[in-house]
Amino acid sequence: MRTRTVRRRRLPFTTGRKAAAAAVARPSRAEPSHATMGKIALQLKATLENVTNLRPLGEDFRWYLKMKCGNCGEISEKWQYIRLMDTVALKGGRGSASMVQKCKLCARENSIEILSSTIKSYNAEDNEKFKTIVEFECRGLEPIDFQPQAGFAAEGVESGTVFSDINLQEKDWTDYDEKAQESVGIYEGQQGL
Repeated sequence: MRTRTVRRRRLPFTTGRKAAAAAVARPSRAEPSHATMGKIALQLKATLENVTNLRPLGEDFRWYLKMKCGNCGEISEKWQYIRLMDTVALKGGRGSASMVQKCKLCARENSIEILSSTIKSYNAEDNEKFKTIVEFECRGLEPIDFQPQAGFAAEGVESGTVFSDINLQEKDWTDYDEKAQESVGIYEGQQGL
């Protein structure tokens, strides 16, 4: 019987010029971990101002990730996205995944699946603490970095006003809640895998 562990790592939040530099300056290949099968959790930490229930919106939400091949350690140069609504069949009828990709270096077929039951919202009581917001079932593909973009939603703490299409690519977001007559925002966004 195999046991699967949930690994939690915190990586630096990548935005703007840093993201472009990270895509150009390719990290060295890590030692391959031939048993790259298991769950990896994505954690979020932010300062919420007068908002709660920060969450990805819909099955078409794009999780932008940098991937590493668990067989040879090859790291993708570009950001790739996976969505809950995407389903790709695995070879040999072994099920499906959110993404199936053949490694450019070693030609191994790897996959990653978004575990829909693990998607959680980040709430006011989680303020300034790391919290797991999603888990991925990894079979050969290992996410090593996450770049939040558009597609998040949140609600006003007092008014319940829904703010949709929140873009966290620049780490901060601000708006004004007309019902509560107060500013709202999300600041100092950090994430980790």
